[in-house]
Parts: sequence; C-alpha cells; structure tokens
Amino acid sequence: CSMIMEELQKALSEKGITVKTLPEKGRCLFSTRDFSPGDVILSEEPYVSVPNRTSTESRCDCCFASSKLRRCSVCQVVRYCGSTCQKSDWKLHRLECQALARLGKDRLKYLTPSIRLMVKLYLKRKLQTEKMILCSAVDNYNLVEALVSRILMNLNISEVNEKQLVLYAQMANLVNLILQWPDITVKEIAEMFSKLACNAHTICDSELRPLGTGLYPVTSIINHSCFSNSVLVFEGKMAVIRAVQRIPKGTEVIYAVSSLLDFKEVFISYIETAGSTMTRQKALKEQYYFTCTCPRCIKVGQYDDIQESATLEGYKCKDNGCNGFLLRNSDNNSFICQQCGLTRDKEDLKKITGEVNLLSEKASMLLSSGRILRCSAEIYISMELHRWEEALAYCRWTIPVYQRVYPEIHPSLGLQYYTCGKLEWSRFSRCPVLFPLIVVRDDSVYDTLRLLLGKTEDAVQSLAKAVNILRITHGTNTPFMRELFMKLEEASAEASYKLSSKDD
Repeated sequence: CSMIMEELQKALSEKGITVKTLPEKGRCLFSTRDFSPGDVILSEEPYVSVPNRTSTESRCDCCFASSKLRRCSVCQVVRYCGSTCQKSDWKLHRLECQALARLGKDRLKYLTPSIRLMVKLYLKRKLQTEKMILCSAVDNYNLVEALVSRILMNLNISEVNEKQLVLYAQMANLVNLILQWPDITVKEIAEMFSKLACNAHTICDSELRPLGTGLYPVTSIINHSCFSNSVLVFEGKMAVIRAVQRIPKGTEVIYAVSSLLDFKEVFISYIETAGSTMTRQKALKEQYYFTCTCPRCIKVGQYDDIQESATLEGYKCKDNGCNGFLLRNSDNNSFICQQCGLTRDKEDLKKITGEVNLLSEKASMLLSSGRILRCSAEIYISMELHRWEEALAYCRWTIPVYQRVYPEIHPSLGLQYYTCGKLEWSRFSRCPVLFPLIVVRDDSVYDTLRLLLGKTEDAVQSLAKAVNILRITHGTNTPFMRELFMKLEEASAEASYKLSSKDD
C-alpha cells in the first residue's frame, strides 16, 4: 500500500500537487506550486464509467455519443456508435457481455447504471490482476479500495440509514448473481456500493447536462467547499480540475490545522451550491456525512444568509412593485416578505407550487431543490413553447441571482450568459446545434423570431461575458469553446455591420 502511495505521489508531483492526510479530514489534495485561474490542476480518465439510461435516449458505452448506435448482438444491453468504440471497449465488455447474456429478461429490467458500474468495476479489477489491462499509478484498483466507505462512516454516526443499507444489500445480491464469483461476498459488494455513493461523479457535457456516471479515485481525494478555488468539468469522459482563482504555494493554508503544512489545499464543490445554507448542509450531511465550514456555511442564520435563502428558495412577494421574497413565518401557516412584510397564505402557495410542478415535468432533468434552478426550467419551458421574449426575460432575471450565489468565475454563471447571448442573437434559430433540446420545424417561426429578437449588440456583450468565464472553467481548446468563440466572432461582425449601416 505504501508503494502504491509512493507511485501516486510521484505521478502527482509532476503536476504540482500532492496528497496529505489530516487527522480531522483524512486525505486531501494540496498544491506544491502556484496555479493561476484557468490552469489545469488535475485530469483523470474514469476507472470505470457507464452512460445514463433513459426511456428516450441511449448512449455509446465508450464515448457517450447518442447517434448511430447499434446494440451488442449478444447481450442486447450495451450500445456502441461504431467499430472504433466497440474495439476500444472489447476487453472489458467481453466479460460483461458473457455475464449479462446469462441474465433472464425478468432480471434485466433491474439492471440500472449503478449495477453495471459495479459489475464493470470488478471485471476491470480481474483484468488488471491478470495483466490483461495495464495498471498505472493513477489507474489501479488499490486506489478504489482506499476510497472512503459510507458504511464505515456510518459506524461513527448514531442515525444509521437502514433503508440505504437494505438497498445496498439488494443491489449487491444482483451483482453477485451476475458475476457468480465464489470468492466475493455480498457484504463486500455492499460496502463497495457505499464507496460509490460517496465518490462516484456525474459525468456532464460542456453545458452541464448529465451523460453518465464515472468513478475517479484521484479526483475523489479533493475536499468540498461551497466557496471553492477550483472547478470540475468534463472533456468527454475525462475529469478536468481547473483553478478558478490564484492558488499559491506555501504560506496561506485553507483549513489546515497544522502549522507544519506549507501548501494550499485544493477544493471543489460536491453539490449544487445555488441552494440555501440549510439545504446545502442537509445534502452534505445525508450524502457525505460531514458539516461544511467554508466561508459561506459559517454565516448560517445571519441576516445575509437569511436574505440569500429567501432569494434562492423563497417565493416572490405578491406585490408586483416589491422585489422581495417570502420565507416561512413563525406561525408556520403563512409566509412573510423579507422586504415589505406582506404575508401570503400557505394554501395559496401550495396551489402555485402544484401549477409550477405540472409545467416543470418536461424539465425535470434540469430541476433541483433551489428556486433559481426552477427558473432555469421555466426558461426551458418558454423555449419549448417558442415564447422567446419570455425565455429571455427569465434568463436575464436569473443573472443577478447567479452573480450573488456563485463566485465571479463559475461555469453555471458563464453558461447562463451563454444562454442569454443565444436568445438575444436572432440567428441562433438557424443553428439548431445551439439548442439541441428544441426542435423547430415551422419556417414561419424563424421570421417571427427575427422580428421579435435580433438584439445583436446585447448578444455580443452576453457572449463576451460567457467567454471571459468559460475560457477559465472550460479551457480554450474544446469543441464547445471553439463553437462559442466562433459565435462571438460572428455576432460581433454582425453588430459592426449594423452599426456601419446606420452610419451610412
């Protein structure tokens, strides 16, 4: 084990980072050199990964592409976009294919992505043990074994979630049935599921839409902060950690408890940070079993925190002339505006919530507990209904709130500017790749849209703001960023042409 850690430390030292172990926090990742905003701190391919499975969309098991897919002719479960991906994945899928082919149709319906991820995990371990797949300092099963187990964490917590333990056991039984290995126990598999619960990552595309799930043992070492100095994005399936602020070597140590340390700790966010402090703390406690003490979380209950919670998760005051938001009153039967003091009946809000939930069903993948993300769903719904001005109004309304709850450099803020820019620029209707969720077939919509929008100068400003943020969080050499640069250049040229035409 010490030899494995030495090899990992050697590999990480070349990137300017190292692993430290603190008594209060366990393993942490520290910088050993200065990092500037936009610098890549760490990049890692998943140890194992699986695409999401939905009733409407399937993906390639290797690259997560969603077009030109063909099922594996034997197991009829896994899909590939072509022979290149199939050959690349063959060593691992050959074993999985044999195991899945033995399952009856009645059991295949229980084959969730989580089950497949666990099966692939043990199969890869087998192939690496037999030297059929190469190991490396950053890609070996020992790093997976070293991950924190949710069950072991539960041993120190009085409230053990029995339902969760039962679920782990049920899932472990199915994995055991698929593998049929006598040297592996259901208890061992259940504990591994508890590790996945704490350490698996949702793989997203450049616009933060979920594509699948992956296990990244080195990335999982990085600790959480609601006010982080780095950000996790994905380039394909590769996890990329970039600095979003200057991370110096030495002196100032974040959350370090020993004066002997002279490194600055690297933090990412484990959860969606556009939620109230209580919501974030609840999610972290239930999922990761710790209480965050970052600069945002220590303000819980203070005036600024209450105001922020009202903005994020409250309802707007019914007085149209007031910009305040409602929070639950002390009587628990009404809500009071934090700005003007006007109250609103609890039953009235229940009715509104029901109506919003009905509208939001199509956008359920985009929703979270936070009110701000409900507004993102409203943007999506408005675009689906071709209510372009309404969508733009919602989008612009969210920008100040995003600026308040996210750091100056954050992918969610950059992508919101990007959405605004697309809505403001009339020509987006000719570029369906910009809105892949929307299908517009009526050509008359284009003419109407051109009359309604065409705010090219505003679009240039919004796209420029998006570029300034996303070039740091996403880098500059990905297909998504090249597309964004091109759109900004085209919009700028169109704005210049309009300006010169007015002068003439």
